[in-house]
Amino acid sequence: MGCFNSKEAGAGRPKTTTQQQQQATPEPTVTTAEVRADEKISMDQDISQGNVEDFYVVGKELGRGAFSVVREGTRKTTSDKVALKYIEKKFVKKKHIEQLRREIDIMKKVKHENVLSLKEIFESDSHLTLVMELVTGGELFYKIVERGSFTEKGARNVVRQVCAGVEYLHSQGIAHRDLKPENLLCNGEGEDMTIKIADFGLSKIFGTGEALETSCGTPDYVAPEVLTGGSYDNAVDMWSIGVITYILLCGFPPFYASSQNLLFEKILTADYDFPEPEWTHVSEHAKAFIRNLIVKDPDQRHTAKQCLDDLWLSGSDQSIGSAADLHSHFAEKMKKYNDQRRGGQSSNN
Repeated sequence: MGCFNSKEAGAGRPKTTTQQQQQATPEPTVTTAEVRADEKISMDQDISQGNVEDFYVVGKELGRGAFSVVREGTRKTTSDKVALKYIEKKFVKKKHIEQLRREIDIMKKVKHENVLSLKEIFESDSHLTLVMELVTGGELFYKIVERGSFTEKGARNVVRQVCAGVEYLHSQGIAHRDLKPENLLCNGEGEDMTIKIADFGLSKIFGTGEALETSCGTPDYVAPEVLTGGSYDNAVDMWSIGVITYILLCGFPPFYASSQNLLFEKILTADYDFPEPEWTHVSEHAKAFIRNLIVKDPDQRHTAKQCLDDLWLSGSDQSIGSAADLHSHFAEKMKKYNDQRRGGQSSNN
């Protein structure tokens, strides 16, 4: 995961398993000086006093990244379960310190039921440890594959929560910039499943009307204005939500091609459709919802607030398609897509 240009998109994408999402610190791609042992990554006033082991019982490993390990933790005084993200400072390159600080600053700022929360921070000479909310359900897309079937009602429930979380972030002046399946975690089952938006390594706090200029994100989900390298704003998140919604309803992405260059061409022209038979039983309201997001002109995209007011999300069950499962090959196609994105291949249904 990381910033990219048209030649390097997707390079260095970490391979993880279902339980490994709460790890994802970007993998360094450029050799620069390491962080000194006595150099603080976080600000002193943000640090909890003492060692993390003084306050938490450290449990099993949940995931491992390029220079981080996530373990389950239990607060000694309350028995509350948390995720302990250990970041080994000697592997953090100086060029990534600011990105890591930004992720920490944003996680400290946000408080919403659909956004992963940061509880406290410990820092030693060798490690930075983030004490985070524990999410046990793993990645959303893998959870769906494990279930083996999905309905439009289930997809609507997921998208509504993602939009609620993004609407909150945007109201706080935060653009996520890298919404994708790996960053959507879940707790619970079925109708009670709660979605958590994670990984703020590429997020950016922006002012009203302020444009962002760094080309960041993951190719399958990035908006055309990001690929062209120009300025953009939080509308890039809405494009990503459109792509994620599309996949949730059919099991494969709206843009697929035999090469990355062809994939970029399709994204740049917003060249997609709703092929049969996969979309036969999906409601027109759902398709209209997607059309209002996967649109080339960012000014024409719905905002998160408009999405929450959209008939597909806000209406009754009559506004969605059949309560039956989505098309019979949905789980098969979703599994294939999961395997492809983990392998770094171009998407193709």
